[in-house]
Amino acid sequence: MRRILLIVFMIFSCVLGMQSPVEASLISKSQEIAMGKDVAAQLEAKYGVVQDDDLQARVNNIGQRIVAVSGRQDLEYSFKVLNSDEVNAMAVPGGFIYVFKGLLDFMPSDDELAGVLGHEVGHIVKRHSVKQVEKQLALTLLTLILTKGQGFILADATMQALMAGYSRSDEREADEQGFALTNKAGFNPYSMLITVSKLQDLADAKGNPGFGLFSTHPEPEVRIERVNKALAKMNITPTVAIAEDGTATVKDGSWQFKVSQTYNSDKPAYRAKMMAGALYLAKKRGPVDETRFLTVDDSYFSDIYYDDIHVLRVYEQDAAGYDSISSYAGAVAAKLQNWALQK
Repeated sequence: MRRILLIVFMIFSCVLGMQSPVEASLISKSQEIAMGKDVAAQLEAKYGVVQDDDLQARVNNIGQRIVAVSGRQDLEYSFKVLNSDEVNAMAVPGGFIYVFKGLLDFMPSDDELAGVLGHEVGHIVKRHSVKQVEKQLALTLLTLILTKGQGFILADATMQALMAGYSRSDEREADEQGFALTNKAGFNPYSMLITVSKLQDLADAKGNPGFGLFSTHPEPEVRIERVNKALAKMNITPTVAIAEDGTATVKDGSWQFKVSQTYNSDKPAYRAKMMAGALYLAKKRGPVDETRFLTVDDSYFSDIYYDDIHVLRVYEQDAAGYDSISSYAGAVAAKLQNWALQK
């Protein structure tokens, strides 16, 4: 029996080494979907799905925008929020992608969430977890053949692969996919940068370089450096200047706008870069029209948009010296209209 296992393993090792990834796949798409369904059911039973239809629809809509520009659309993707306070997310084979409620609390904007979901879609597109399962199954290949790849073996191997985490090369490739996909889908170009920067903040606060789904990543500062290099190639304007006191200024020629307040996990630098990225997207749509800036008021904040592009959220801390948050948002919109008139 041992000799048979050794011979079969050697044969498949040669096959996997000689053929392309697609040709050498031991797990078919139907098997990938089947084992993904099993694991998805386990995760939903363990954590529960957040009972908020609007939230679930929002996350799914962001994810589907990314899928629409991805290199793998032969799966029926689903995006759900699990009821856990962990700052975590997970890509299950077959197109089942989950974010944990704690991640949404830490990264509340659609653009930040797009950075996370783009990364997870990248794992699915590149079949990272499937390839890990295939490697595990190569060690018990005779059992796989006897069972024709069905039953508990694939589901158990998949869960083990997900819990073990990805290799750093897989994580780097998923980052690259996430950056490309979020930009291609029209999200803020700084989405991925803010995502990895916030993870560094959280890692610093916890006193370790990695945690949860990000434990196999290289150090956050390495990821930030790579994303910054990719952003530099885009020549994004307006630009952002960060002062020693932590304040940040969005600049475009003689026009500038200063962000000085931190709100929760959103530092001035993050808020300013998201604003600069939004104005960059506005310019990409063609001549900027100053009449298309608008404000939307909530009880505790006001949002400023250019059409459907979210430019900035302002809070009570920002509105010192103004009668209300709404009046401050109107002043910001007027300043943005001045920017538009200079274009």
